[in-house]
Amino acid sequence: MGGVRLNAPAVEIRQPRDAREMEAAWRLRWKVLRKPWGRPPGSERDELDATARLYFAIDDQGRVLATGRVHNLDETTAQIRYFAVHPAHTRQGLGTRLLAALETDAAAHGAKRIMLQAREIAVDFYRHCGYRVMEKTYLLFDSIQHYRMEKALPEMPPGDTPSKAPAAGP
Repeated sequence: MGGVRLNAPAVEIRQPRDAREMEAAWRLRWKVLRKPWGRPPGSERDELDATARLYFAIDDQGRVLATGRVHNLDETTAQIRYFAVHPAHTRQGLGTRLLAALETDAAAHGAKRIMLQAREIAVDFYRHCGYRVMEKTYLLFDSIQHYRMEKALPEMPPGDTPSKAPAAGP
């Protein structure tokens, strides 16, 4: 059928509803961002997970396909961290939808700009989504170059909430 997938599963972008979903998001985070470099399970978490806002892409079979989190650094700046898309589900728009949900959440929590540390292989994706490289930063695991990137956020209309993000839904 020329690359058209019939009966593709519906995918929802949202926050985890329970501990099982949270664990599934952390598991994907570890598999994509830590396991390939020999890091143990648990290395994908940090002290900010308790207060950060986690979102994910989950299909109608309950499989977590992408994940990311956002937290406020101060009154006007938010940061995205631990952004990961399952390798089998890249280039399907999930990353773009998830990023939009994280940005909407950040704006709803007062952020005027958002920053992140992008791995070198992800810089073009973030540029496509409106981010700009501010500086070359650190080398993770002695092999993964990172770049600090930023984007100005549009003002959140009064009464709007992250649940009304255009990225949510199938």
